Amino acid sequence: MAGTSLYRRVMGDSFLRLHPALQRFHSLVGSHVVHGDVQMQAPQSWLAKLLARLIGTPLSAVDGAIRFELDAEPDRETWTRNFPSGVMTSALTQQHHFVVEKLGAARLAFVLQESQGRLIMQLERLHFFGIRCPAWLLPSVVAEESGDEDFLHFNVRASLPWIGVVSGYSGKLLIPEEPNP
Repeated sequence: MAGTSLYRRVMGDSFLRLHPALQRFHSLVGSHVVHGDVQMQAPQSWLAKLLARLIGTPLSAVDGAIRFELDAEPDRETWTRNFPSGVMTSALTQQHHFVVEKLGAARLAFVLQESQGRLIMQLERLHFFGIRCPAWLLPSVVAEESGDEDFLHFNVRASLPWIGVVSGYSGKLLIPEEPNP
């Protein structure tokens, strides 16, 4: 499936069951800017704030506009989220049947699943400063997208026992009508 998008390659035929707005977004190639709204949750403890700094996620709770910059190349996507309280950039690549996200000092490997038109990203592995995190220490991660007309709705939350929420944000992006040819 050379020439197809990262998410399409990883998901195979289940990609076609995603809501059309999700399919359009995850089929974009080249550089794009999309806009929307976001609600940010602040890290819940001083240790959560330290971890948030190490992975580059915003540190304060705020609601407002989001500017999402996508640079989608055949083998790599760069996502730059311009939140009202800061910028978070990550790079996504394919590794076997995973989407791997490099986010600051963390490298997260996700399995992508479709459920009733929604996209669920299930965290399977985490490396922090290059050291693999044992399964029993993996954070609880919610990472899901749904569609509504031309909007992609997102909900992301990462937390650890005794530390609390490290990063949490939800909102929506207005997706262009047609992906690039």
